[in-house]
Amino acid sequence: MSILGKIFTWWDGATIGTLLWSSRNGERIGTDAQGNAYFRSKKRGAGQRERRWVIYNGANDSSRVPAEWHGWLHGSFDDVPESHLPPPRIWEADYTPNATGTVSAYRPAGALESGGKRARATGDYEAWSPDA
Repeated sequence: MSILGKIFTWWDGATIGTLLWSSRNGERIGTDAQGNAYFRSKKRGAGQRERRWVIYNGANDSSRVPAEWHGWLHGSFDDVPESHLPPPRIWEADYTPNATGTVSAYRPAGALESGGKRARATGDYEAWSPDA
């Protein structure tokens, strides 16, 4: 991304201001398989919870945060998530990005984006009547 893009856009990664603020006020905890960086605040006031945040590597899409890091972000545990992970299962699928709003999004047969042709009604529907 160009330097102007880093200055003025927030939807595709962090702006320069966010990166500078994070490096100054935050402690980098780790990264996930997608390259997202996770931070926590260096300082915390009395009685306040620790502030935790993520800097996305690419598009800012919360579905890109893996489950283990989601738990850490929300304070479910304090240690780095790798220490809480069970061994991977053979049936677990790899991450796929959220396709909503893209060309590869699911569109059923009757959707307007896929032609809008629905199957004809078969006559097995009977409207509800309050008198019946």
